[in-house]
Amino acid sequence: MNTVNNMEVKKAIIPIAGMAIRFLPLSKIVPKELWPVVDLPMIHYGLKEIKDAGIKEVIFVFNSGNKKVLEYLKTCPKTEKFLKERKKDEVLEELKNLEEMFKDISFSWVLQKQPLGDGNAVLQAARLAAEEPVASIFADDIFDAKIPAISQLEKIFRTCQRPVIGLCRVPKEKISHYGIVGVEKISSRLYKIKKIIEKPDLSEAPSDLAIAGRYILTPEVFDYLKKAKPSKKGEIYLAEVINDQMLKDGKLIYGYELEGQWLGCGDKLRWLESTIYLSMKHPKYGPELREYISKLKF
Repeated sequence: MNTVNNMEVKKAIIPIAGMAIRFLPLSKIVPKELWPVVDLPMIHYGLKEIKDAGIKEVIFVFNSGNKKVLEYLKTCPKTEKFLKERKKDEVLEELKNLEEMFKDISFSWVLQKQPLGDGNAVLQAARLAAEEPVASIFADDIFDAKIPAISQLEKIFRTCQRPVIGLCRVPKEKISHYGIVGVEKISSRLYKIKKIIEKPDLSEAPSDLAIAGRYILTPEVFDYLKKAKPSKKGEIYLAEVINDQMLKDGKLIYGYELEGQWLGCGDKLRWLESTIYLSMKHPKYGPELREYISKLKF
């Protein structure tokens, strides 16, 4: 069995192979990860978090018909030439800044041929993970935080060398929308995870701590994913494998209550709420938008 000995997290997996059913009909032509959140695509926020966390390698998990994120990351010589000729300096600078932001990160990708769950998607990246601990982030979860969410988890991982899951507290009325954890508190914000219940009724919820789309995974997690049997729906889910197999085998899994604002974009309403939040905070557009909204009459 694989072990991890004082290893650093140098790679991140971003699974974006889902069908985005909740975002139909627009997701037929625009992949969810490229939907705008203010003036940037959703995926940009996760990539910036990865960069700010000092991670240099990103592994995308695509479905067979969608690799459009790679287009966003490519340079645009023709467009840049056009902007330069037309003296569109401000827009040209934005493109140059995008290129500069991600120039030191290497990108690779694997395919998930069928939508068989997020655990199956993460498993496709096992070969490129190469027996190393990796971060895994879900693009439809954005964090507005002073310290990148992945950096917060990585700090815990450096000490425990075990899988770490990002957690956030949710209101009681939202508990049934998330994977909720039962925990044993270790210290401020740090917990030992005892169980995970997916979308429980309020009466069955062991806490108000929800899984928030951020993980540090060890090679051992991939071992379990490889052995996992699909659910009745034919899918493999990461949280279920951790709960039903790793925890039952007595494996230590830690949870850390992330600092910062968790902005979910998993459905249309939460995407709109997150867009409004970040729009109001935007240094360029925020002041005028707040003034505009204050004058609206409904």
